[in-house]
Amino acid sequence: MIVVAATQNAHKVKELTEITGAFGLNVISRAEAGIPDFDIEEDGATFEENSLKKARAVMEYCGAAAIADDSGLAVDALGGAPGVMSARFAGSHRECSDAENNKKLLTLMDDIPDEDRTGRFVSVVTLIFPDGRVFAARGECEGRIGREGRGVGGFGYDPLFTPDGFDKTFAELSQTEKNEISHRAKALSALKELLSDFVSG
Repeated sequence: MIVVAATQNAHKVKELTEITGAFGLNVISRAEAGIPDFDIEEDGATFEENSLKKARAVMEYCGAAAIADDSGLAVDALGGAPGVMSARFAGSHRECSDAENNKKLLTLMDDIPDEDRTGRFVSVVTLIFPDGRVFAARGECEGRIGREGRGVGGFGYDPLFTPDGFDKTFAELSQTEKNEISHRAKALSALKELLSDFVSG
């Protein structure tokens, strides 16, 4: 089944494609689907609201099934921030650079002791069909926020995030390793269960 990805983030499209391949979904980018660039305002208060809004906008535009991921980093010591503002944490423009966002996060957490530098990556994936069916699933990956970036892989806050049970950051893990434990992989696994229950039901 071909599904159009709502995200314009090439890294996210790559992860969605790699993970969903095992689920029988062929995710293609908006560009591959011939959809011109247009902004979808992510003004929801939750990952769920933003994920649904993005998926619905693309589905309505192209008339095909669409999948959207809204994800971010929630840091306990910052009251859950950056949260839904993760991509634009360092400014109000469309999307801040990873370096800008990481610098702001480190600055805000400068005085936070190691034992309190806990947080999690959150992902909500929504799959919507033209007939109105909507499936949404949430995944979380617990971990710790470092004091400096490590690793050259991944994107976003990956160099600062060490998942529980590992001594490497997301940016130091291989893509295969990350795809086995990531918040996005967990959300997609939960989505697969929802789809399986729907088909079997």
